[in-house]
Amino acid sequence: MHVFVTGGSGQTGPAVVAELVRAGHTVTGLARSDASAARLESLGATPHPGDLDDLDSLRRGAEAADGVLHMAQGGSYADPDDLIRRDCAAIDTLGQALAGTGKPFVSTSGTLVMKADQVSTELDPADPDSVAYFRIPGEQTCLGFADRGVRASVVRLAPTVHGPRDHGFIPALIAGARRAGVSAYIGDGTNRWPAVHRDDAAVLFRLALEKAGGVLHGVGETVTIKSVAEKIAQLLDIPTAALTLEEAAEHLGNPFLARFFSLDVPASSAHTQQLLGWTPNHPTLLEDLETGDYFTQEASDRAEAVWR
Repeated sequence: MHVFVTGGSGQTGPAVVAELVRAGHTVTGLARSDASAARLESLGATPHPGDLDDLDSLRRGAEAADGVLHMAQGGSYADPDDLIRRDCAAIDTLGQALAGTGKPFVSTSGTLVMKADQVSTELDPADPDSVAYFRIPGEQTCLGFADRGVRASVVRLAPTVHGPRDHGFIPALIAGARRAGVSAYIGDGTNRWPAVHRDDAAVLFRLALEKAGGVLHGVGETVTIKSVAEKIAQLLDIPTAALTLEEAAEHLGNPFLARFFSLDVPASSAHTQQLLGWTPNHPTLLEDLETGDYFTQEASDRAEAVWR
């Protein structure tokens, strides 16, 4: 299959591109810079110049492909309306290029669109009051093409996709612990947090392209934030501390992060695993903390650059 990929040179994208190439697929990847193009070429993909706002480039890439995988996201969380507009425009353009062909179109969202304080499944509706509500219009736009002759799927990734050079939520916890000399969680820390290894997520994206339609959950495990904080404390040889939400915002230097880490947002991937035969088998998050690159100075610098 010839797959057109957006976001192939990002954090999760390279693992997905590599997985597709290993499986024998031909990959063309959207590249908005020379660095992105070089990264894609090193993975065995062909660069396609353009960005998410270049709708003509997106259309050409999709029309020339046997399937589309959309992982890129444009805009800023500080301006959700702009993020929604840009994401939906890109998804609509990609979907229209595939309309009536029966080809697969896989878009990306997150399990944080689901209702908190319950174990959410792929069959549950997204919650418009969720912390990630801004991703719901993109989901709906993609899935709407199922009625227009497209095999449309949405992969909702866990909020932590862990692996080398992670610059997401967990490095921010580690950076905060380094600064303060204490590894913190909020309240009693028993709130649940989904995670998935990047290489397991890559396999899921491939299977979605090859087999699936509908909503899929990229969740390999669920941990508690306290268990993560305790592992960080062990590896840094510092104590743990239970903080209020306000104290956590100061500790992390970011109220947005504190809010996320206070959420109880478990999600099941049982339906996805049964449907696709997907079995996450790479290291867990706690194992990755012990054996990965999370505690290097480079990792701390990346987290500070992203979140401070």
